[in-house]
Order: sequence, then C-alpha cells, then structure tokens
Amino acid sequence: MSKIDLKRLTLTQLEEFLRQIGEPAYRARQIFKWIYKGQTQFEKMTDLPKTLIGKLNDHAYISMIDVYKKYESALDETVKYVFLLEDANLVESVKMKYSFGVTACISSQVGCSMGCAFCASTEGGMVRNLLWSEMADEVLAIEKDSGEKVSRVVVMGSGEPLLNYDELIQFLKVLNMSIAFNISFRRVTVSTCGIVPEIFRLADENIPITLAVSLHAPNDEIRNRLMPINRRYPISQLLDACKYYIMKTKRRITFEYALISQVNDSDECAYELSNLLKDMLCHVNLIPLNPVEGKIYKRSTPSQVHRFEKILSSSGISTTVRRELGSDIQAACGQLRRSLLKR
Repeated sequence: MSKIDLKRLTLTQLEEFLRQIGEPAYRARQIFKWIYKGQTQFEKMTDLPKTLIGKLNDHAYISMIDVYKKYESALDETVKYVFLLEDANLVESVKMKYSFGVTACISSQVGCSMGCAFCASTEGGMVRNLLWSEMADEVLAIEKDSGEKVSRVVVMGSGEPLLNYDELIQFLKVLNMSIAFNISFRRVTVSTCGIVPEIFRLADENIPITLAVSLHAPNDEIRNRLMPINRRYPISQLLDACKYYIMKTKRRITFEYALISQVNDSDECAYELSNLLKDMLCHVNLIPLNPVEGKIYKRSTPSQVHRFEKILSSSGISTTVRRELGSDIQAACGQLRRSLLKR
C-alpha cells in the first residue's frame, strides 16, 4: 500500500483516513493544524500520541513543494518564487510587503488558456489546473521561506481561477479555516478575465471575497482585440454578472485596467469607461502595462496614466494607480516561468 500525502486531503477526508487506520477522527483537527503551521514531520506534532505517530509514519507523509528559483527585488521587499511541483511543472508566486502585512499572489493553473494579447502567462497555453492543495502549498512555502505570516492572498498569478472552479472554492475555504490559514474572506481577492457563468455561480457561494475583473477596455471593439474571451462573453454580459455579484455579496468589485499606449489610454476611452461603470459599486485599478518581450504593446506614459486617472476620478469613479512592485525581478505573472522555459 503506497503512502498517502495528508496535505492533499480535506479535513473530512483526513478524518476518514484516521478511521481506516483505527484512530479517532478528532485527531484530524490536530494534524490539520500542524500541516498548516508548515510542519511536515509527525514526530514534531507534540500533541499526538506515539502510537499514532508510528501509524502515520507507516501509512502517510506530508509533502512540500520546492523553491526552484527565488528572486528578491533590490527596489522593495518583493520576492518572486518559481516553485517546482511534483510532476516537474513550474508555477510562480509573489510575496509582497505592505504596511498592513504580507500579501501572497498565487497561481491557479500551470500556464493559461485565455490568450490575452499583452500577457506573458498565456504563452505556451494552459498545461493543467492546480489542485487546491497546491495553491495552499504556494502560501505555505512563502511563509516557510520568509518566516512571515501571510495576511492577505490574491489569486492573480498565472491561470484563470474560475476555469479551475472546484479546486479554487476548496482552496478559499481552507484559507478561511481557523485551524488552517485563518484568513478572512475579505482579505482574499480572486481575479478573473470574465467567465460569466462562474461569476454568477461564485456570487451564490456565500464566500464574500473581493472579485477583481480584468476589463482592460471600455468597449467590445478594443476588448475583442486584447482578450479573446470577450467574443464569448461581451462586456454587456460581463457587467450583468458583476452587478449580480455585487447584489448578492454586497461587495465592491475591482475592475483592472492595464493602460496600453495608443490602444486603450485615450481621453475618449476614459470617458467611455466612466459612463460604462457609473452607478456601480466598483473600484478601478489602473495598471501601467508590464512590457513583455515579443509583444507589440507599450505602456502608457506617466502623464497619460495621470490624465486617465483624473478623468475617472472627476467622474465619480473610485480609482487608483497600482503601485509597481518587483519590476526589476519580472514580478508580473508569467514573466519568470516564460523566461525559464525558453532557456
């Protein structure tokens, strides 16, 4: 009988495993708590009896993903990780330091199938979905390497989270569990390109996370060029789903808007975007484009970023310009994995 990786088990599954080896189910909560403290050695789980530790060593183990590459920014305290998964795939995560604590930006898939014209993650396509436990591994590995507690999580790395829906939901639940990461749902953000049916589905889950929608255009003509998903779910359908999400969760939605020179950064685009989003409970996060080698798109000038922001703000739209972190270490999602795979 091969050993079972306990990190891949939900709490309910762990309880059943313990019953199968003749141990009481209540021990599952103790083991679960140790796993999410980053402990991988049963002998160091000090509240477990020696007989149980012996059985665990015989029948189980606790895995930990390996840090394949690590890049620390000289400009700020951002750290970019490339993790090596058990099947030899690579996945990226970022640790970001803010005044309020540590944020982990994690990936939900190996690669991405969305095909956004300006993004590095999509090159090479989507390899596979991550398991919920592999997403949890990204957070655990960051905490173990840094020695710091992660207080916020953003699922904004490589991949489209809503195309890995069931694993995402289980991951979110583990983030929130008091015996695991104990992170409030309100401190978790999930970013999507706009998978309309799953936005409706997520709204009904009673999981009040912050939803971030990659909009990047004020109309279908521009968004069709930048994001192929818009041909399937155009802006009108996307906004209907967003309004439903707001109604059900009472949570403000964030719209992400990467400013691309001479594509979507004109004054006309700013006014059109203002009209599109007026009267919505939303926030616009303007993102100076991260240039990607081999892509034709260039970032907007600082003056145009400021002008765009001023038009939105003066129209009553809550707007900020994203603070750039780790620009010297290719901290934007997909950039490092892409460069490593090319070698």
